[in-house]
Amino acid sequence: MKTIAVIGAGTMGNGIAHTFAQSGFVVKLIDVSEKSLDKGMATIAANLDRMLAKGSITAEEKAKTITNIITYTDIKDGVVGVDLVVEAATENIDLKLNIFKQLNEACSHNTILATNTSSISITQIGAVVTHPERVIGMHFMNPVPIMKLVEIIRGYNTSDEVTKIIMELSVKLGKTPVEVNDYPGFVANRILMPMLNEAIETLYNKVAGVYEIDTVMKLGMGHPMGPLQLADFIGLDVCLAILNVMYDGFKNPKYAPCPLLVNMVRAGKLGVKSGEGFYDYSESKKAEKISKQFIIS
Repeated sequence: MKTIAVIGAGTMGNGIAHTFAQSGFVVKLIDVSEKSLDKGMATIAANLDRMLAKGSITAEEKAKTITNIITYTDIKDGVVGVDLVVEAATENIDLKLNIFKQLNEACSHNTILATNTSSISITQIGAVVTHPERVIGMHFMNPVPIMKLVEIIRGYNTSDEVTKIIMELSVKLGKTPVEVNDYPGFVANRILMPMLNEAIETLYNKVAGVYEIDTVMKLGMGHPMGPLQLADFIGLDVCLAILNVMYDGFKNPKYAPCPLLVNMVRAGKLGVKSGEGFYDYSESKKAEKISKQFIIS
C-alpha cells in the first residue's frame, strides 16, 4: 500500500493526510472547496512547524511530508490509482452515502474504502458499495498526528483480510488500533458522549457552573480536560449529531441530547470552531473565559 486518498480537508481530514504523508505515503487530499484545501494545507504546515520547533522532526522531514500531499477538488481524479480511500467528510449520513456511491463508481473493486465516521453504521455505508467486504471504519482521534488510538470498526460484511490490512497499516502509522464491532457510537463515543451529555445536563439543571463541573472532573477523576471544555473542543454540533445517531439507533432515552445542547447548536454556539460554546474563545483558544450566559452572578 503506497497511495492513499483522503476525502475532506477539515480538522480530521488534514490531520489524517498529515499522518499518512509523514509516514511516507503519497496522499491525495480531496475536497470540493479549493479554499478548504488551502486552509487544510496551511494547518498541516503550521503543525509541522510546531513539531520542527520541538525537535521531533527535521526540516527535511517537514519538506518531504508536504511534498507527499497532492490536492484535488474532484473525487474521480483524486482516487485514480489509490490503494485506500479514507473518507473524513462532515458527520452526515446522506453526505457519506453519496460519497461512497461515487467511490463505488470511481474506484477499482480492489480499493479498500474506509470511513472516519465517529458513530454512523459501517454496515449502512457498505450497503451502497458493490463489494461491501472492503468497507471498514477507521476512526482516528483528534488531533490525529498526536493521538495514538484508532478504532477499527468492522461492518457486518467487512472481511477478515481487509480488517487485518487496516490493523497492520495503523501500526505502521505509529498508532494503536483497537478492533470493535459495528454498533451506534462504537466504543469511544458510546461511552464518552453520554458523559458529556450528563455534564451538560448537570449545568442545565443548575447543579453547578461550568468551571465547577470541569474542575470536579479534572481534579477528582484525573481527566486532562473537563467534559464541557472537551465538548467545545470536539464541536457541540458534532456531539449533537453523534448523540442523535445513538438515540435513533438504540431508541434508549439515556442517549437523548440535553435541550441545552440542542439550543446552543441552533444558536450557532458550537465551541472552539465558532468562537463560543461553554467558554468564550474570542481572545484565546484556551478555555480560560466562561461564556457570559453561564457566568453565575
